[in-house]
Amino acid sequence: MFVLGFFTGICVAVYQTGNFSTTISKPANTDNDNRQRAETLNQKVGDNPGNTSAWIQLGHTYFDMNEYDQAIAAYEKALEQNPNNADVLTDLGIMYRRSGQPREAIKKFDMAIAINSNHETARFNKGIVLMHDLGDREGAIQAWVELLEINPVAMAGNNQSVDQMIKHYKDGHDR
Repeated sequence: MFVLGFFTGICVAVYQTGNFSTTISKPANTDNDNRQRAETLNQKVGDNPGNTSAWIQLGHTYFDMNEYDQAIAAYEKALEQNPNNADVLTDLGIMYRRSGQPREAIKKFDMAIAINSNHETARFNKGIVLMHDLGDREGAIQAWVELLEINPVAMAGNNQSVDQMIKHYKDGHDR
C-alpha cells in the first residue's frame, strides 16, 4: 500500500508542478528527519554497498528532500545491482526531469515501460515531460492514450481524469 501511495504522490507532484513552481510547507522536523535518515542510509550503504534496498531507500529520501543529484546517484547505484526495477527507473526519470534533464527522464520512463508495459506512473510522467518540458503535444497525448488502454479510469491526481486531460489538450485550452 505504501508503494501505491508513494507513486500516486509522485504523479500528483509531477502533474501539479507542470511548468510552474510551487511551495509546499512541511512540518519543521521533516527536514531534520530526512537528513538523519540520509545519514543513516549513507552509513548503511557504506558498510554494505551491495544493499540494493538501502540504495533505493536513500534515493527515496533524497527524492523527498529535493536533492536531485544525490537521488539520481543513489537510484543509479540501485539500478547497477537490479537494472530491471521499473519503479526505480520511474523515480529516476522524475529526478532527471526535476534536475532539468527531460530527455534523460524520457529515456528512463521508456526503460521502465519496456520492463513493465503496464507501468501507469511511467506512462503518465512520460506524457507530462513530453508536454511541459519538450513541447511535444502529440507525443504526450499518445503516452496518455496508451495509459488509458491499460487503465481506462486513470486519474491525473487533481480530480481530473486522464481522458479529460487529453480532451483539454486536444481542444487547445492550454494555448
